[in-house]
Order: sequence, then structure tokens, then C-alpha cells
Amino acid sequence: MYIALEGIDTCGKSTQIDILKKSIKKQKNKKYIFTCEPGSSKLGKKLRDILLNHKIQSKTSEFFLFLSDRAEHIKRLKPLLKDKQNIIVSDRSLVSGVAYCKAFNFKQSIKLNLLATDNIIPDKVIILKLSKKELKKRLRKKSKDAIEQRGIDYLLKIQNKTIKCVKKLNIKHKIINASLSKESIAKKIKDFINER
Repeated sequence: MYIALEGIDTCGKSTQIDILKKSIKKQKNKKYIFTCEPGSSKLGKKLRDILLNHKIQSKTSEFFLFLSDRAEHIKRLKPLLKDKQNIIVSDRSLVSGVAYCKAFNFKQSIKLNLLATDNIIPDKVIILKLSKKELKKRLRKKSKDAIEQRGIDYLLKIQNKTIKCVKKLNIKHKIINASLSKESIAKKIKDFINER
């Protein structure tokens, strides 16, 4: 199974992945593999640094940098996806690629992302959703990277596009209120992963 955690910056994806890593013991006939986009490969680490810490002038070049990372990522995941024992948990997926795209319209972005992933999409997507009020509160507490500097309204628009994308691709998904306690969110995530 291929599971993706999605959500805008500061929603708590990294925290929940850490909780999941600590709480999961080897289940019978199951092996958990944790990964992320961008940055899970050597090339990805370089691309991540460029994307988050440099001003990129062209929306198109930004989009294709993300696609390059995504293609490398899926290439690495393909053999792992063949093994039924593997449960792959990814921090982001092509859903983010579609949601954050500024260079192409929604339909074109989906088409290009599917090209990069060889039509591989997550089996399940968990979306951590933030209210405008909670997002403001969280952004005030941290220094902002290039994406976060685009502002609250931009990030909320991304959140809406994330939900629109999973529905369009007909991916089984769960939307969780990111303002809940970490423990409550973690339980909802585990329950959804174990759901048939």
C-alpha cells in the first residue's frame, strides 16, 4: 500500500510521521517504509534546497523541478510497490504537485504529474486541514521559507486544491482537522491506514 500525508505548511505532517514511526512495530507480514517529496533521493535533496531556499523566477521551471524530483522518487518506489508486505508512507505526493502548481491549469497539472509518476498514485491520502485562524497562529511562530512567504490566502488556496485533487483522482482519502491534539490526529491516521 502507498499512503501519502498531505497538507499545507505547518499542518503537522512531519510531527505525525514521527509519531507513526515510533508507534509502529513490525506488524505480521507488514513492513513500513517512510519517504518524502521533495528530497528523498540525492538529486531530490539538491532540488529541495533550490526550491525552498532560492528565488525561482519562472513558474514553469519551478514546476518541472518538482516533477523531476517526483519522477526520481517514484522510480525508487516502483520495486517496493511490487511487494505486498510493504506499506509506503510518504510525506507528500503528486497531490501536492497538482495543488502547488502555478505554471499550468489544474487539468494540465494532473496530466503532467501522472506522466512523471508513470500513472502511479497513492492508494490512500490523509489530508491535515488547517483553519485560517490556526494557520495564522502557526506561521507567526516560525521563519518562513520561499513557499510560506507567499502568504496565508495562497496557502489556503493550496489546501482547497489538495482536496479537489484527491477527489478528481478518486483517491480514498481522509481529511483530519489539524487543530486537534497530536494524539487524536495520530489515532485517526492509524485507524485510516488499517481500514480495509
